[in-house]
Amino acid sequence: MTNPVVPDAPGEPGSVLVRTVRVDDPGDLLALLPSGRESLAWVHGRDGLVGWGRAAELTVEGPERFDQARAWWDSLRRRAVVRDEVDVPGSGLTAFGTFDFAADGAGRLVVPEVVVGRRDGVCWVSVVGTTIRAVPTLRSRPEPQDAGEVSFRDGGVDAAQWTSIVADAVQRIAAEDLDKVVLARERVASFERPLDVRLPLRRLADDYPACWTFHVDGFFGSTPEMLVRLDRGLVTSRVLAGTIRRTGDDVQDLALAGSLARSSKDLEEHEYAVRSVADSLAPHCSAVNRSETPFVLHLPNVMHLATDVAGVLADGTDALALVADLHPSAAVGGTPTAEAVQLIAEIERLDRGRYAGPVGWIDGRGDGEWGIGLRSAELSDDSRQARLFAGCGIVADSVPTDELAESDAKFVPVSDALAQR
Repeated sequence: MTNPVVPDAPGEPGSVLVRTVRVDDPGDLLALLPSGRESLAWVHGRDGLVGWGRAAELTVEGPERFDQARAWWDSLRRRAVVRDEVDVPGSGLTAFGTFDFAADGAGRLVVPEVVVGRRDGVCWVSVVGTTIRAVPTLRSRPEPQDAGEVSFRDGGVDAAQWTSIVADAVQRIAAEDLDKVVLARERVASFERPLDVRLPLRRLADDYPACWTFHVDGFFGSTPEMLVRLDRGLVTSRVLAGTIRRTGDDVQDLALAGSLARSSKDLEEHEYAVRSVADSLAPHCSAVNRSETPFVLHLPNVMHLATDVAGVLADGTDALALVADLHPSAAVGGTPTAEAVQLIAEIERLDRGRYAGPVGWIDGRGDGEWGIGLRSAELSDDSRQARLFAGCGIVADSVPTDELAESDAKFVPVSDALAQR
């Protein structure tokens, strides 16, 4: 691997050469990844992007992190010499990125040396560097080894303490003119041997093909929620809020789906989230459309109320600017968002890190896909532990024990992907 073109800090990036060529279908994208934390992934079904190596990277911190990341990306994009024979979103110059949930947290953009993509049957490879590089031969890597025995425990707040925090939030909602606050909790997984992150990535992608499976620098998961996609001027977002656990019995689950669709508590929570997204997109779009009523999204472990929001970009901005305006939405913060986020900081007793923050990619055209970092985990530097996260939207009539059960269901995707099979 060559040294990064730029230091791990804001500043003017150097020039890079980018070459993208069309290739035959390489098969499973995740099977192409080398071991190690530097592997990058964003996969949805058979489509997506994977990458490795470091051609350029940036770390930013603080409230201006999105603006700093945009300025850096715009400078790199303008300095890049690109030969793109494919010309689809995700080809050419592309960066993967993550941002912390908290406004004073960090953000990171990474431009891999190699990116492999597939979109609607079209497959390509992009190579990036300071000199012209040969396109690598693509082949599946050896199967990742498991991490041996895996144990799970509560994080700094146990289940009983968390239900007490939820009860406190319900009281605060009634007393402080809040409509909703999203509270998260964590579990810690410990491994007998260092975890090869490719193992849970493959399991998540297989088990949850309708979600977006991701990995950037030790942060991995499979999110069902698309914060924003910008594709040739079309802006879309999938909003999830309101959840019920599946039983595994099709007849009973159908009845539960019906009860979810009629639940005044869940419909109220969902409407807050949809409204926050639509209001954030409106200044950038000539029109914003949403379905009149939510649909029920069926996943293997839970069902969600879901609404798709779409608009036509009017101001020529890029995906990162949309991310900056959308985060945090009511789906991961609450309503009113500023007051809800303040309450989270006061009572949650959890450093979320990148949990519930934006994760995804942007290309040189400004197109991109950014999900919300849900159903996720943060891998320790030595890969011997992982922090798993789950959260629930709390409203005035929330029942703490019910919210605990919902959060348990949301831990299932990652905990199952980490457990021995």
